[in-house]
Amino acid sequence: MTTKFTPDHEYIRVDGETGIVGITTYAQEQLGDIVFVELPAIGKVLRKGDEAAVVESVKAASEIYAPVSGEVVEVNSLLTSEPGMLNSAPEGEGWIFKLKIADSAEIDSLLDADGYADLTL
Repeated sequence: MTTKFTPDHEYIRVDGETGIVGITTYAQEQLGDIVFVELPAIGKVLRKGDEAAVVESVKAASEIYAPVSGEVVEVNSLLTSEPGMLNSAPEGEGWIFKLKIADSAEIDSLLDADGYADLTL
């Protein structure tokens, strides 16, 4: 599995034609305690950069953007009742949605771990 990052602090873990999307550890630290997550609809078709979800914290609401184009095939409905999972395990159990990737070439335009780390220094 390959993990790539956006400058907006989303990650995508690529597993074949599917991408698992969420927010990075850095993003959840900046947001503070997360109290609500608005998940995308299954079947929703997103273009790279489209707003896919909304995360609300005690500090602010933040849009989550699609790192690549594709169709939402699964959402982490556990976040509806336990939004704090985004704080405790943002890059693990706190993933937000899964996407059937439409154009795998878009993945190449994303940041690798080193490139993302340079952004957050």
